[in-house]
Amino acid sequence: MKVVLVLAFLSPLLSASHTCPKECICNTVTKVVDCQGQGLYDIPRRLHPDTQELYLQDNRIRGLGSMAFREIPFVRILHLANNSIASVSPTALLGLRTLQHLNLAYNSLRELDKRLLGPIRSLSHLDLSHNSLWGLPGAMGDSMRNLSHLALAHNRLTRLDRSLLDSLVHLDSLTLSGNPWKCDCQLIGLKLWLETYLFKGGVVDEVVCSQPEEMRGRDLQNVPYQLFHACMTTSYHYLFANIQHLESERLLRGHTHGNHAHPSSNTLHIPMAMGEGFGFGGGGGGIGRGGGTMPECESKQKQRPVNLRHAIATVIITGVVCGIVCLMMLAAAVYGCAYAAIMAKYQRELKKNEELAAAQGPDHAADEKEPLENAIA
Repeated sequence: MKVVLVLAFLSPLLSASHTCPKECICNTVTKVVDCQGQGLYDIPRRLHPDTQELYLQDNRIRGLGSMAFREIPFVRILHLANNSIASVSPTALLGLRTLQHLNLAYNSLRELDKRLLGPIRSLSHLDLSHNSLWGLPGAMGDSMRNLSHLALAHNRLTRLDRSLLDSLVHLDSLTLSGNPWKCDCQLIGLKLWLETYLFKGGVVDEVVCSQPEEMRGRDLQNVPYQLFHACMTTSYHYLFANIQHLESERLLRGHTHGNHAHPSSNTLHIPMAMGEGFGFGGGGGGIGRGGGTMPECESKQKQRPVNLRHAIATVIITGVVCGIVCLMMLAAAVYGCAYAAIMAKYQRELKKNEELAAAQGPDHAADEKEPLENAIA
């Protein structure tokens, strides 16, 4: 009887500890907490632990501290758009193992720690658009492996880490517009990745170049590879990006061949590596899809390696052959120099003996010439 009375006394206190914050509207059936547009400066406290959707957009939140959402470990949708968030602790999302949608658009983020998404494996939608991000750490790729939608539009991105892009194996849509992309040698990796991504059916808006001046306003997807020829042979980044692209293309073609895919539906164009240094030249034509390929681009292509092993073997064999040729040339040069030195010495000695013989008489000259020739032979 006493136990029942104690429980009856404590039950209001327990329920009060998780009451709906006064600034929010809570639905206990759908487990949705709506706190948008309330002028909040911080994350509300005493949220119910069963909360699955939390809407905090259009407030004045300036930062997310460590374990900021520890009270709602089962939240699936977290909406933080249109705040003033400038800093996010690396452990801000710690414990949110079921988070699927994260919206941080229209904030003031300049960078994200590579550990931010570490504990989350279920994230499928990530919106980071309209911030001031300079880049994303390549190490974040493992945490973004299951993303299907990624928004990076309207930031300050000039390039993206290729290792991050290669991790997005389930990505269906990507937005990259509104960034000051620097279309130089370092961006070839992104161009090659986009070719493969679009070949697989992915959707992307545009990558408009801001630098250099010759490329300003052009969409990277339509820039011909000829404009990058001048920097390809000196760029190890391009070399390995191209090898990865070739391997991905081989696997994709093998897969689509089994499904009787039409080869002309999507066309991948791999550039030739030639020239040195970096510079832009030549005119343009674009690289199209669905039969829009420029004819002159096709005529300049070389035979492409079938796979990664063939490409590496070609490089190794070429190096060995060049080494052998160099050794042969060195041996020939040494032999030629030695022969020339011996012959010069022989001619000097012969001339000297002839002069002595002429001075001493014909009989003595014949006797001296024969031993000299025998000695040299």
